[in-house]
Amino acid sequence: MVLLQLSAGRGPGECRLAVAGLCDVLVREAGEAGLAATVLETVPGKPGLLSALVRLDGEDGESLDSWARSWEGTVRWTCPSPLRPGHGRKNWFVSVARVVPPRIEDLGIRESDLRWETFRASGAGGQHVNTTDSAVRLRHHPSGLTVTCDTERSQHRNRALALTRLGLALRARAEARAQAGAQERWALTVTVADRGGSAVRAYAGPDFRRERRGAARPTHAVTHR
Repeated sequence: MVLLQLSAGRGPGECRLAVAGLCDVLVREAGEAGLAATVLETVPGKPGLLSALVRLDGEDGESLDSWARSWEGTVRWTCPSPLRPGHGRKNWFVSVARVVPPRIEDLGIRESDLRWETFRASGAGGQHVNTTDSAVRLRHHPSGLTVTCDTERSQHRNRALALTRLGLALRARAEARAQAGAQERWALTVTVADRGGSAVRAYAGPDFRRERRGAARPTHAVTHR
């Protein structure tokens, strides 16, 4: 299993549209590569998505890791702004980063503020039906946030995913409340680079057509506006 997070960072609405579009592209291309991709969590933006957490699974661990690494970094979407007709900027950037399930201390929270509950995961039945209490529900009392994970047959892996999702939710809440300008970054923060020349992948147009490396045009650094 590999977890990838797509993030618009502090980019404008077009970057949030790019996250939503690239999330669909990632799921489709993973399937074409013989991998399974599941969108575990999204943080809505207006418009599009501020971020998305995608889980990748595959039988060959080496191929899975290699394919995931081909997405890690800055992804460029080249398209005239769908939100601001006539706007000069056409290049929009999204960060894709591998997420490692954190430890509680990595999140800057106290274990005493967490409440874990376990329950039996529901399923379609058959030979793989889960007969143990492997699903988990995690509540963070100070924030009031609750996350539930039942996708794994192992309670240990569900707990790790629950901590990951809680960390992303806490970060999204903190960023939503933050004032414009610099703020302290912590372990799960993803920074979006605005240098098209460093993009690991490039897509173009409203249908997100893939641009191969040789065809991608270098761009200069830009500022978010």
